[in-house]
Amino acid sequence: MYQIINKQRDFFSSGVTKNIEFRKQQLTRLRQVIVEKHASIERALFADLHKCEFEAFATETSAIIDEITCAIDNLDEWVKPVEKPAPPVFGQTRSEIIYEPYGIVLILNTWNYPFVLGFKQLVGVLAAGNCCVLKPSEIAPECSKVISDIISAAFAPEYCTVIEGNADTAAALMRERFDFVAYTGSIATGRLVAVAAAENLTPCMLELGGKSPCIIDKSADIERSVASICWGKFINAGQTCTAPDHVWVHKSIKNQFVEAVIAQIKKFYGEDASNSNDYGRIVNLRHFNRLKALMNDGNIVYGGQTDENDLFIAPTVIDSITLDSPVMQEEVFGPLMPILEYERLDDVINTLSKREKPLALYLYTTEQSTEDMVINGLSFGGGCVNTTLMHMINNNLPFGGIGASGYGNYEGRWSVETFSHKKSILRRTLSDDPPPLFPPYGEGARFLKTYYNINK
Repeated sequence: MYQIINKQRDFFSSGVTKNIEFRKQQLTRLRQVIVEKHASIERALFADLHKCEFEAFATETSAIIDEITCAIDNLDEWVKPVEKPAPPVFGQTRSEIIYEPYGIVLILNTWNYPFVLGFKQLVGVLAAGNCCVLKPSEIAPECSKVISDIISAAFAPEYCTVIEGNADTAAALMRERFDFVAYTGSIATGRLVAVAAAENLTPCMLELGGKSPCIIDKSADIERSVASICWGKFINAGQTCTAPDHVWVHKSIKNQFVEAVIAQIKKFYGEDASNSNDYGRIVNLRHFNRLKALMNDGNIVYGGQTDENDLFIAPTVIDSITLDSPVMQEEVFGPLMPILEYERLDDVINTLSKREKPLALYLYTTEQSTEDMVINGLSFGGGCVNTTLMHMINNNLPFGGIGASGYGNYEGRWSVETFSHKKSILRRTLSDDPPPLFPPYGEGARFLKTYYNINK
């Protein structure tokens, strides 16, 4: 690790990565390799997560291609110096912000969307002019191998490389000195990453998670809404950091909502989701057992079937849930939909405002006043009204958390913003020496107070 990082530091010091055309060429090469190896990506995703071909391409490969293309097309605009004004008292000056790459960036990637989340961050890292070490998650081993294969085919190791391994490897990497660290994963591990980075005063971006609520207002159009709710909840077998974790539904429409959800699940995956070609599996036995234990409380109104040998857990709707239920104590991160009912929206907002800030929030309503009340009354990373997940795949919007759900963001130009140091430069004409700035000050105080309209 030490040798790899030193070689990257020497390469970065050469100044090659600061060349905009070099960055575009490297991103173009990455896009070419990903297109060439799309079948390998799909096979790996099926092996690790049972992702079908459509989900693999639509949620991972195509999203990476779009992100790379967006960066190549807009990079000149994103990284050009930004001129800023200065107070007249400064005299004849010119101020600007220069986007400077940090240097060597470490990406600690996750397993649930192993390609799109890691590579979207990587695009920003390289577009900003950095070198990179990427550590894939060992929980998705086939995906880790393909990620390594793609990076080695696209780049020289002194520019960008992959280091595979387990949690001990990640811990060893964190003991090395990087210039920036990006981590995607659990809140508990995120805290450890932040502490380790603090030892070297290394800035971080943490994309974590939390219990992202979905609120169904009594004015919501249930028939038109339930498909997007079920899609956001059960895609990738619920293993999505921004999935609706639990649902708050108004008491007056709860029965209608539950019936619509059950009908939609059957429409998506048939009477038995284990036979569906479009439904995923739980990543490993540990997560399978964790999810199975969460099903012991409440009333399962649909689903509940499991198969340990196949790591299968059916799309499951759980009623009679309270805030004290085990399923409400941790992020679900699986195909379980806990349902809580409410009568007053004020009570939901008051309850959620006392909990940790989630990565996402979703609201279904046809009333503007309800929309304003929720969006302005609650703090969360980002979200949607009358749909789910779509905000995180729009590369014109920043994606990231707040509070316990993380900090920093990426997507499109926001990735370049995150992985660049904003260097402030002020240039002054030497022949112009504003009298209040230098001793002897004489009437300098009076001059300054007059400027600020202070007469006494």
